[in-house]
Amino acid sequence: MTSDSPPMTDTTLSADQVADFLRDNNEFFTTHAELFATLPVPHPHGGRTISLGERQIFTLRERNREFEWRLNDLINTASVNENISTKLMQWCCRLLAETEIQRLPGEIALGLAQQFDLNEVGLRLWRLGQLPDTGYGAAVSEDVRTFTDSLKVPYCGTDTAFEAVKWLTATPRSLAMIPLRPAPDEPSIGLLVLGSDDAERFAADKGTAFLETVGSLASATLHRLAAD
Repeated sequence: MTSDSPPMTDTTLSADQVADFLRDNNEFFTTHAELFATLPVPHPHGGRTISLGERQIFTLRERNREFEWRLNDLINTASVNENISTKLMQWCCRLLAETEIQRLPGEIALGLAQQFDLNEVGLRLWRLGQLPDTGYGAAVSEDVRTFTDSLKVPYCGTDTAFEAVKWLTATPRSLAMIPLRPAPDEPSIGLLVLGSDDAERFAADKGTAFLETVGSLASATLHRLAAD
């Protein structure tokens, strides 16, 4: 060793220091471009090594694949939403086309069952002066009215112990109960019960925006049955 040689040290760079150096010296891989092809790095899915350039290409492919999955999921969701919107519009057209107000409750229930392939639909109404006290206007218990008044958003779940489930011809695996009221802060005028053989269709963790729209449209339709 000559007197002009730099002193030897036993200092070891940490991984963080190396990473900081590369971030702070962007020109490093420009002046050492050969490292892209010769520097071996571990393969993310195996024990062999690949070049730094190959690893970068692999990472980009993985990101592209993830973006494709997300895009396909968005496309599928958009398709489902479009289908729901179309069926909802067709149901609304049925309600608007009905000229006999006494037939409106039946159009609400039957239309939902047909348009949305529901196994069961139950409907009971009250506080509507022009509705007969039979069929959809048959008397319900005070418990049902109190429960409906307490619902601020539709209920979704698999609990079939509710009294209103008895309105259905068969016990569903999941159900939704939609309160009907003229306005958000007014007393209820009815309860709509949707039943499905699919336990996931009305699972408790599902959103209720669509069901709230159904409730609002049905309530607006039933306003025609209110007492003059």
